[in-house]
Amino acid sequence: MVAMTSLLAASAEKIAAQPAWVMILFALVMLATYVGVAYERFHKTVAALCGAAVMVILALVLDVFPYPAVYEFVAEELNIFGVIIGTGILVDVVGKSGLFHFLSMWIVRLTGGLASRLFLALCMITFLFVAVLTIVPAMLILTSLVLVISRSLDYKPAPLLLSVAICANSGAIATFASGLPNIMIGTAAGIPYVQFLQVALPFAVVSLIVAVVVLRVFFRKDLPWRQDAEEKAALQAKIAEFDPWALVEDRRVLARSAIILLGTVVGFALAQTLGVGMDFIALVGATAALLFAGKGVEDAIHKVNWTVILFFMGLFVIIGTVKQTGALGWVAEQVVELSDNEMTLLVPLMAVFSSVASSIVDNIPVAATLIPIVRDVSGPDVPAEPLWWTLVICCNLGGNGTPIGSISCVIAIYALKREANEHISWGMFIKLGGTIMLVQIALAIGYILVLYNQGLIPELTEAGTTHV
Repeated sequence: MVAMTSLLAASAEKIAAQPAWVMILFALVMLATYVGVAYERFHKTVAALCGAAVMVILALVLDVFPYPAVYEFVAEELNIFGVIIGTGILVDVVGKSGLFHFLSMWIVRLTGGLASRLFLALCMITFLFVAVLTIVPAMLILTSLVLVISRSLDYKPAPLLLSVAICANSGAIATFASGLPNIMIGTAAGIPYVQFLQVALPFAVVSLIVAVVVLRVFFRKDLPWRQDAEEKAALQAKIAEFDPWALVEDRRVLARSAIILLGTVVGFALAQTLGVGMDFIALVGATAALLFAGKGVEDAIHKVNWTVILFFMGLFVIIGTVKQTGALGWVAEQVVELSDNEMTLLVPLMAVFSSVASSIVDNIPVAATLIPIVRDVSGPDVPAEPLWWTLVICCNLGGNGTPIGSISCVIAIYALKREANEHISWGMFIKLGGTIMLVQIALAIGYILVLYNQGLIPELTEAGTTHV
């Protein structure tokens, strides 16, 4: 929660815009970094770290900010690193107990192993897990489950794992605490938890349905969707041979692992009420796992995905640097000015800008940048409520647009590369995720405008509408 508070405080501060040529220079460096990330022969993490180094050197030479500000860029996102590290250790220790294999085998049995049922079940489970756990821990747990299921049934892992990653962004809309952008925007706007469920949850379900339909069509040739009687019989024979207890060495360790995992899940759901961060819950869960269920402590810590952590560290430095030039704020202000404060123009422009920016930059700095803009533009003639909900929905769904648009997609793509040696190109992902994002954002614009015109958006208290 400390990191969240610093983000909110930072978002309220007015960043002095640099000269146009400086903003363009840094934007070009950021673009070059993303080209490096997209280039297949250049490691994504190396590209992000190189881009961060160049950005910082330029910032110091041009006196954009003093060097200690770099620590603040990383510190603002420190809770994300804590969640990744804690959940990574927890997942590794719990996985060694055989719990994930056990759960995977039961999911296979309940769905009969049929690709169509399994696909739908995983999409729904993802939505529920993310709504309760938030996106990072849910993705780390589900990634392990999907890989085990794919290997057991000889299914291609990419269709199932990418489906989970994309559906996770729909689950991130569902509740106040589903993601950091929700917490940032909801806190700044003064949105009560119940109102979040009223407005966000129905559209989260709609966006999930859109994602499931498009994913089913896109992967129509990648999974055996229609299995004849002979194939079903062979599948059932294979499932009958599965032993859920095969990888369970000690049932007491399995029971302890299940209790620790369940306790961590409950902790994530109650973190906001308890007044602690998700990172604290994740690290407590990891510590409990190492203490009561772990054997190889050093091995478990080594299994943390440090590649992803370094990638995001470089990315956050790049984002923070570009933000300090005033470029993000300037673009957002142009969007607002172009609409001339007309809600029928303002909502679509805000939706398009926040979703596209979130797919390129990351939704956390986009949300932090647009929060003060919404406060400035709202007033007696322009209600703030539709704009707040536009940010909540579109910042989350924008993550579907590119392979680095959301942490769920980054985790899935790294897992496919590391565990299945399968590369997902930018072109392929944008064709899939970009299509889903465009449909979802178009529906989101219509949804918010219909609610607004029908007077169905709940009014907020002064906390959400006053200018700060």
